[in-house]
Amino acid sequence: MTEHAVLSASSAHRWLTCPPLPRLERFFENQTSEVANEGTVAHSLAEHKLRKLLGQKTRKPKSKFIDTDMEQHTDDYANYIHELLQTIRQTKKDPIVLIEQRLDFSNYVPDGFGTGDCLIIADKTLYIIDLKYGRGVGVSAENNPQMMLYALGALNLFDALYDIEEVSMTIFQPRKYNISSEVKSVKELKSWAESELKDKAELAFNGEGIVTYGPWCQFSNCKAVLRARKDYHDKLTRFQLASPHLLTDAEIEEVLEHVDDLLKWAVDVKEYATKVALETDKTWSNFKLVEGRSNRKFNDEEKVAEIALANGYTDIYRKNLITLTDMERMMGKEVFNTLLGKHVTKPKGKVTLVPRTDSRKELVVHNVKQEFNVMEENNNEQ
Repeated sequence: MTEHAVLSASSAHRWLTCPPLPRLERFFENQTSEVANEGTVAHSLAEHKLRKLLGQKTRKPKSKFIDTDMEQHTDDYANYIHELLQTIRQTKKDPIVLIEQRLDFSNYVPDGFGTGDCLIIADKTLYIIDLKYGRGVGVSAENNPQMMLYALGALNLFDALYDIEEVSMTIFQPRKYNISSEVKSVKELKSWAESELKDKAELAFNGEGIVTYGPWCQFSNCKAVLRARKDYHDKLTRFQLASPHLLTDAEIEEVLEHVDDLLKWAVDVKEYATKVALETDKTWSNFKLVEGRSNRKFNDEEKVAEIALANGYTDIYRKNLITLTDMERMMGKEVFNTLLGKHVTKPKGKVTLVPRTDSRKELVVHNVKQEFNVMEENNNEQ
């Protein structure tokens, strides 16, 4: 059985910002999603590959989630650490590598512990590398509380044995093409732990403090019924949204700040209400459970094909080219680029409005309009 900390490192951003949440969440089922299961398998496969590169005894995991993409992404992770090790060895003698290391930071956070994917100790520098397999949200290492907690846990283990002066923290997120790193001194980390972490962790452990709603709450298992979320969106009730032309620019921007989460919240509430109705005797006064629409499908495709062919219907199969990614993996990147590189194009993504904090490069309006007009002309000519 997997042990779970009340104040886990992975949920640190949440409980540091909203201390009461961990205790509130204990009243809700902690469902394991297919995405989470996929991430667990990816970590196991990455661990296997890293141990294999280091010459350690290991066995490859088996799972329905392991496909060509996961194989490639975990290869990239293992190779990244292998290359980092080679670089470190050029200037440091005999660095120590630890994989899936339990890290205890309970001297700062009550019952606090976590697991570091990969740690490298190289004289005065401690390296911590964390694999994030999710593709939804890009994660930055800058002032990342999860990574800082890992660093504190690692220092608890090794600070007395090695003269560590700084910790390099890296998040490796292959499906977002994101490698984010930050270096902090041991002094900075311990100062943060004493001046900020301890007090907030104490509040969170006791279920005290205030819930401040923000994007950090999106992973909470009680996100659908958080009153702070409702209060946050209640600000919009003062607007009459019959026409956006009646709003000032400042008001439009305020609405934009709410839109994405408002849509997510609507889905979260509906999923929660459906789940309650399915699993309990609860009925909603104006809503009922019905069977959704579905599409017909063959229950035995081989049998269907056999019957169709036997009756003279031969044109029943379609040929499809394998995906670009599968083609590249089959040929290898170098051969693929030589043979097919000039036949590959990457279409422009749909233009979308996002907050300034988004890491993507801002588009120049003139260029966007120009490209849009060219696309319109090409479509009209066809």
